[in-house]
Amino acid sequence: MGFGCNAAGIVGARIIDSPRERLIAIITNNFVPCNGRFPTLIAIITMFFVGTAGTVGQSLLSTLLLTCVIVLGVVMTFFISHLLSKTILKGVPSSFTLELPPYRRPQIGKVIVRSIFDRTLFVLGRAVAVAAPAGLVIWIMANVMVGDASLLSHCAGFLDPFARLLGLDGVILMAFILGFPANEIVIPIIIMAYMATGSILELESLSELKALLVNNGWTWLTAVCTMLFSLMHWPCSTTCITIKKETQSLKWTAVSFLVPTITGMLICFVFAGTMRLLGVA
Repeated sequence: MGFGCNAAGIVGARIIDSPRERLIAIITNNFVPCNGRFPTLIAIITMFFVGTAGTVGQSLLSTLLLTCVIVLGVVMTFFISHLLSKTILKGVPSSFTLELPPYRRPQIGKVIVRSIFDRTLFVLGRAVAVAAPAGLVIWIMANVMVGDASLLSHCAGFLDPFARLLGLDGVILMAFILGFPANEIVIPIIIMAYMATGSILELESLSELKALLVNNGWTWLTAVCTMLFSLMHWPCSTTCITIKKETQSLKWTAVSFLVPTITGMLICFVFAGTMRLLGVA
């Protein structure tokens, strides 16, 4: 379920009887790329590794590369799950028994109503509750000027030295931070920061977007590190709120936030450092 929405995946972990294993599933769910991260991954793959012509061969290559990214996320899910089960969440693995219930005729109306009210509106309500104030923060960051630059530019400049260690730049890292309410707005925020506009916008084509990114210093290494960090960074706000409700614990919410974030930063740091030492970046 996390491939659609990580918040829905967290709610879906209710079916796991073991509290320990349910916590492991909740903490590692964010390594599964949700629909909010797929546009970023697909756009970067298309621009920097496949091409924007849209031929059949390029489409197949794009699909293969995206599949590799997804498989990496699944591998990291298993790896971190194993690591957690050997450290902070030790315990005896539980057995899994699947018991088939008696067959009953499905009640279509009841299924639709429960799906809408118990799941869809539940998640959307939390998203709206965070999106409104977050939108105000983004507008203030982009439009309030300090000296000859916006707050967004000043914050990006402050983060830039650290971001460079991860193979990113200050604008990219700031876009991920401001994209906390929804992963879909990371690329629009990057465009807004590079173009120094006061509102979020999108370019008409991937060719224009690639030209903008390259003109602002993007290389293949930047593209790969951005994909890795997109795959492995903190959960979005809706997912964090859902984790808090499901676990009833700020501690486990913080752990669920920190585990993918630290993992993503370490992987980006190691990959970027290795490529620079080898002289291929």
